[in-house]
Amino acid sequence: MKENVKGGALTEVTLYILLALYSPNHGYGIMQFVDEKTKGRLVLGAGTLYGAINTLVDKKWIELVHEEKKKKDYLITKLGKEIVNKELQRLNKVLELAHEIIN
Repeated sequence: MKENVKGGALTEVTLYILLALYSPNHGYGIMQFVDEKTKGRLVLGAGTLYGAINTLVDKKWIELVHEEKKKKDYLITKLGKEIVNKELQRLNKVLELAHEIIN
């Protein structure tokens, strides 16, 4: 899960995982969310997803909110929401520039 440190850009997968966690969700639910929202274009493997979850917890972008047996529910944190908002601003600037150039 590499992020462009200088530009602050998130990977597409990271952004979708964060978006999936605006409501409490577990690993399989995140996989379904990403599959559904991308219409199958992005498919997360379990290893990739759980590695990303661990990294996002370490960064304090998401937190564990409920655990029952092997099912763990996560939720985006205030810091995670700030990261998403910064990414949306960055993407909007990219789109604005692209439209200026194309038009």
